Amino acid sequence: MSVLGNRVLRTEDPRMLTEGARYVADLHLDGAAHACFVRSTVASGRLTGMGTAVARGQPGVLGVFTTADLDVPDLKPVPVVDQRMTRPVLARDTVRFVGEPVAVVVAETAAAAADAAEHVLVDIDPQPAVVALPDAAVGDTLVHPDAGTNVAFDMPIMVHTADENPAAEPSDGAEASRDRPVAGHGEAANVALEVLSARDGVAHLDFKRCEVTVGDTLVNRRLAAVPLEPRSAAAEWSADGMRLTFYASTQAPHRVRDALASLYGLDKAAVRVVTPDVGGGFGAKGSPSPEELVLAGLARAVGRPVVWTESRAENLVSHVHGRAQTQRFRLGGTRTGRISHYELEVVQDAGAYPMIGAFLPTYTRKVFTGCYAIANASISGQSLVTNTAPVTAYRGAGRPEAIYAVERAVDLYAATVGMDPAEVRRLNFVAPESFPYTNPAGSTYDTGDFGAALDRVLAAARYGDLRAEQASRRAGSDPMLLGIGIASFVESTSMGPSELGEIELAADGSLVVRSGATTFGQGHDTCWAMIAAEATGVPVDQITVISGDTAEIASSGLTAASRSAQLAGSAVLTAARHLVERARVHAAARLEAAEADVVLDPATGTFHVVGSPQPHLRWADIAAQAADHGEAPLAAASDFEQPDNTYAFGCHLAVVEVDSATGEATLRRLVACDDAGTLINPLIAEGQIQGGIAQGVAQVLLEEMVYDGDGNPMATNLVDYPAISAPDLPSFELIGMETPTPLNPLGAKGVGESGTVGAGPAVLNAIHDAVAHLGIDHIDMPATPQTIWRALRREEDPIR
Repeated sequence: MSVLGNRVLRTEDPRMLTEGARYVADLHLDGAAHACFVRSTVASGRLTGMGTAVARGQPGVLGVFTTADLDVPDLKPVPVVDQRMTRPVLARDTVRFVGEPVAVVVAETAAAAADAAEHVLVDIDPQPAVVALPDAAVGDTLVHPDAGTNVAFDMPIMVHTADENPAAEPSDGAEASRDRPVAGHGEAANVALEVLSARDGVAHLDFKRCEVTVGDTLVNRRLAAVPLEPRSAAAEWSADGMRLTFYASTQAPHRVRDALASLYGLDKAAVRVVTPDVGGGFGAKGSPSPEELVLAGLARAVGRPVVWTESRAENLVSHVHGRAQTQRFRLGGTRTGRISHYELEVVQDAGAYPMIGAFLPTYTRKVFTGCYAIANASISGQSLVTNTAPVTAYRGAGRPEAIYAVERAVDLYAATVGMDPAEVRRLNFVAPESFPYTNPAGSTYDTGDFGAALDRVLAAARYGDLRAEQASRRAGSDPMLLGIGIASFVESTSMGPSELGEIELAADGSLVVRSGATTFGQGHDTCWAMIAAEATGVPVDQITVISGDTAEIASSGLTAASRSAQLAGSAVLTAARHLVERARVHAAARLEAAEADVVLDPATGTFHVVGSPQPHLRWADIAAQAADHGEAPLAAASDFEQPDNTYAFGCHLAVVEVDSATGEATLRRLVACDDAGTLINPLIAEGQIQGGIAQGVAQVLLEEMVYDGDGNPMATNLVDYPAISAPDLPSFELIGMETPTPLNPLGAKGVGESGTVGAGPAVLNAIHDAVAHLGIDHIDMPATPQTIWRALRREEDPIR
């Protein structure tokens, strides 16, 4: 019986839920000291003085350090962005966002460090802050004066014009146009218009031949990742000071190792990074932060291990954020619903120090036309630095932003031509027989059936009944407005190039699997054991999985972009198959048979001669056979490389009620079909989808990291920042669908982000659908009761 595809309970759960997981903050290092960072309270300014004498004299203090005390080079931004926008681990002459660390106190206890940090006197000469993207674009004030610009990354303009002569008769589009002026949406909604229109050389498609055009500006607000476990790290040097052991809550242990080795002039082999249990990442823990990296220098300076765990306020204010992308879109086609033109312009807020967030427009570009076969399409974009916390990848990383824009555009277009939004989608989908399909951005969708996913969702939701209920409510002037929103999506997953998998046979016949993929809640231990069990016949409970330790794992990639199952999982499968072939050699010798005649029965985990189940050898017998010949334990490895990204897809339908008196929007139902190819464990996949849905819904209804005009963050705790929780959500209705990919031996695609990519746009469309009959076609995210209430009353939001 096959193990794969079964709803095997997570083997990690007993330890995580009842026995107690082991996080970095749970470590007990002998003689460990504690660090507390002193942070800037202004968004932009010159450091004119630092008084540390009083702090140094406080009880239990071992040292107070500024950038002058630490011989650590500045951190370079990711290679694709402006390399002049470097970041010191502690602010040197200039502070560039509220929360930037300027000094650090090391003391005997965390409380003593925190108390002493209050006595560090920081003199800052405030300077004008660049907070709004239009101000960053103008460039009168520069976040990095040495760079001479606020442009961190300029995405090449891409124009695809396979068909600039649609069948429709020429038209200026005026008769049926909803290419709305952006004025009236508030300052934030004007960002794309002001910034992108000022760029030189922006190429626009010719929409004059379109019978219908629609357009709007959409703002993906800045979000905080809010992992349950905030940043936490510890550094410990060997007695001779030549070797460093570093504990990190990270998605990329080898990336942390390499950064530490580079900063401190060490050979990579002299640095061991250990990642114990991790309480969530969502992209925010993809790169080591300056606070984490500086711990090694502090430990060396005080001659003791140093540990640090940030507070929730520090996590919200001084760690990285996500999204922060503004888009202007325009879509055109015929009055009969055939889309021919689509144009997207993007401006990305990179924060004060450009990280991978500055590069996110290219991730948006990969799937910017979504599920649709659009002959003429263009995209352009730019990333700007501001005096705010840096922006990085957050669950979905550029792909949800792409789907928000194109799905909102399709709904506006459907309303303008008077067609059902489901029918417009079906009419314009890439046809199943067109796969593999290369979209206008050059992304090759491997497999898909977008129409099948839509049909399954519509049937499960009883779409016709929902529309009938909506019509009845409107006819009766029901104050509780019903909205139905659809979002069809496709997303790139895997972000190669490769991942490592190793498998070793123990003396008792059990197996040890080592994986480069770092686990932080995805169920890797269970899935990798299932894959190894499928190939070897060894029961799941006799397979141990090890990851997150650079001393145990030769290499690892960034665990992100929904890449683990298809890359790491395929590496485990390939390594397991290699192990079986090595074991077959030993079995043949013991059974005195030709290797070609020896087979493995995966149901029993035994080797025997084909057609003759007896005699047979178990894996323990194979281990003994190898030992008798003086060989090392039987093992195999695979560095699996996939030729291209896979493209997961699906469809979500949201049912929302909007209280016309208060503006409150409530998500009543969410029906989701997420196709991630072959599922290793459907139970775990469902958990991934549910978590993703929750974060997608949160972006639309609740979450936003707000700054005032001076760059002060307005949320420093989880009262001010309303992270979504169970009472905000209904039970999700998940529909299975599996379209395997030929790009890896498992047939698997990524599933970790699909819920976020699909759910948010569906809920946003549902809210708009609820108020569309009142003549309202634009509501900003997050669609809070106040935002919707103002839209219903045609009032401007003074904050926006």
